[in-house]
Amino acid sequence: MTSPKIVNTATGSIVDVLGLQVGHFTHSQRLTGCSVVLAPQGAVGAVDVRGAAPGTRETDLLDPSNLVEKVHAVLLSGGSAFGLDAASGVMRWLDEHGIGFETGYGRVPIVPAAVLFDLPVVRPGDQAHIRPDADAGYAACQAASNKTPAAGNVGAGAGASVGKLFGLNRAMKGGIGNASVRVGPWVVGALVACNAIGDVLDPATGQVIAGARTADGQSLLDTQAALLRGERSTRPMPGTNTTIGVIATNATLNKAQAKRLAVSAHDGLARTIRPAHTTLDGDTLFALATGTETSAPDLMLLTVMAAEATALATVNAICQARGIETNLGVLPSATDWH
Repeated sequence: MTSPKIVNTATGSIVDVLGLQVGHFTHSQRLTGCSVVLAPQGAVGAVDVRGAAPGTRETDLLDPSNLVEKVHAVLLSGGSAFGLDAASGVMRWLDEHGIGFETGYGRVPIVPAAVLFDLPVVRPGDQAHIRPDADAGYAACQAASNKTPAAGNVGAGAGASVGKLFGLNRAMKGGIGNASVRVGPWVVGALVACNAIGDVLDPATGQVIAGARTADGQSLLDTQAALLRGERSTRPMPGTNTTIGVIATNATLNKAQAKRLAVSAHDGLARTIRPAHTTLDGDTLFALATGTETSAPDLMLLTVMAAEATALATVNAICQARGIETNLGVLPSATDWH
C-alpha cells in the first residue's frame, strides 16, 4: 500500500471552551455509539445543514427568528434515524439534574441532535440490531467531563467510514476528532464525527489521506479525480453517509451570529472532504456560544477560527481512527498506511 503523509496539527478540543463537557458512549456489542456536548449553564445555539440527506432533531428552534435562545446539550449519534432516540436519554439526564428551559411548570431540556449512517459497519460477531438508544445517550452524559475527549473509534465515530462512493469494500475507517484554536481572548473548539462519502484531505498539502481505494485495495483512488475521469460509482443510497459536528466558542453571540459561525465552519469541511455536502450526505454542524468572554466579539475572526477548528478536527478524526475487520472486509485506517 502507498503511505500518504499525514500532518496532524490538531491540538486541544471543544472543552477548551469554558462551560462545556463532552462524553462518549460506545457499544461493546456493536461498533456504534453516541457523543454528547453538555452546556449545563446553557449556550446560545445555531445550526447549518449543507448535506441533502440530514437526520436531525430540534433544529427548527435554533432558527434566529424562533423563541428559545439557549440549548443545554447537543447529541451526535450513530445508528441513522434510530440514533435520534439517544437524545431522550440526554434529556432524562439533564432533567434529573434540574437543567432546562424554564416554563413555569418545570424545566424542559433543549437537546438538538444529528445522526450519521453506520448501519453497514458490522464486525464478525456483532449484534447488528443494536443501535444507540436512550440508555446510550444517558450513559454518554454520565461519562461527560471537561477533559480532552477521546478520538477515533469512539462515540458517534465508532462505526464511521469514509470514501464510500465506490463501495464499502473499498472504503476506509472514519472516526470522531477534536481541535481548538485560540486568538486573543477567544477560543473556538470543534468536535467532528467524519462519516463522509468523499475522501479526506490534509488541507495543508491537498493530499488525500483516507478515502476510496483502488479496486485492488492497495492505494488511494482519489474519488474526485476518478469522477472527473468519467469513472462510475456504485451509486450508494442517499443519507448513508454524513459528517456531523459541534463548533463552540467562549464569545458572547446572539443566535444570528452563532448561525454565521455554523455556516463558516462548513468551510472547514469543504477544505478537508472532497466531495463534500453531497446529495448522499447529511452534513450538519451545530454552533454553541457560552458567553464566558464578554468583550465585543470579532465575528470576522471567529468565523475564520471556526473553519480552521473544523478542518483540524476532521483530520484529527481520521488520524486517530484505527482499522477494523467487518463482515464486508477490512476497513483500513490512514495510520495503517503511514
